[in-house]
Amino acid sequence: MSVGIWTFAFDGKPVALVREAAAEIEELGFDHLWFGEYPGREAMTQAALLLAATGRITVATGIARFDRRSPVATAGAQRALSEAYPGRFLLGLGGHLPGDRPVASIREYLDGMDAAALSIPDASPRPRRVLAALGPKMLRLAAERADGAHPYFVPPEHTARAREVLGPDAFLAVEQGVVLTATGARDIARREAAVYLEQARHHQANLRRLGFTDADFAGGGSDRLIDAVIAFGEEGIAERVRAHRDAGADHVCVQVLTGDDRLPRVEWRALAVALAGSAEP
Repeated sequence: MSVGIWTFAFDGKPVALVREAAAEIEELGFDHLWFGEYPGREAMTQAALLLAATGRITVATGIARFDRRSPVATAGAQRALSEAYPGRFLLGLGGHLPGDRPVASIREYLDGMDAAALSIPDASPRPRRVLAALGPKMLRLAAERADGAHPYFVPPEHTARAREVLGPDAFLAVEQGVVLTATGARDIARREAAVYLEQARHHQANLRRLGFTDADFAGGGSDRLIDAVIAFGEEGIAERVRAHRDAGADHVCVQVLTGDDRLPRVEWRALAVALAGSAEP
């Protein structure tokens, strides 16, 4: 069991500040650093910047979007980073195309990556990849064609179901959103959750499989739903990390939600203290 940091907050920040923050996350003792790819830097470029700024921590894409680059480009970048930083780059892969069949699309993309003829030395240890996976079909694909899965915006109940589908050996790395402030915590959580509850049909479908209904999606999310997918306060966050561990997670990456776009370095420091020992069996 390990604990990492997941963040969108590097987007829009100067490279020097991003490097400094990444080095501090490593110094705080976290063993993985995850970042998303949406409006900001291209994922493989961002990964290279973070790997160069650190010396031990695993840098993971959460996720690199398959719709933004060819399979050959992804395979080449993954192998190059894995050779340059042995054992320290983890490719999280996913994304959606309008009207596509996500499982079939990702399967075809993995086929393209695996068939890529690259004049790049093989990396040792071998490059690793995980898939953004929520439903049983994608989880099964993650077990078959990747090293595991990276579920996002899920409660521990989903973690238990994912472990059952993946089997005992696949790597299960779960994102957990958290709010540390005591003032307006649920308001912050609802603002962050809105995009998933209002626009992301795959997240809505996943939550419905867990027993949530349209009534839970209304008004920014019911208290029941928000409390299930987002943890509050230092004690509540530590308890949630342990709950994911007990449900079968190998790794929990904690995303601090602040309601703004600043780098939450103060909160990361508080988390390092609050989570010390939380990953212990």
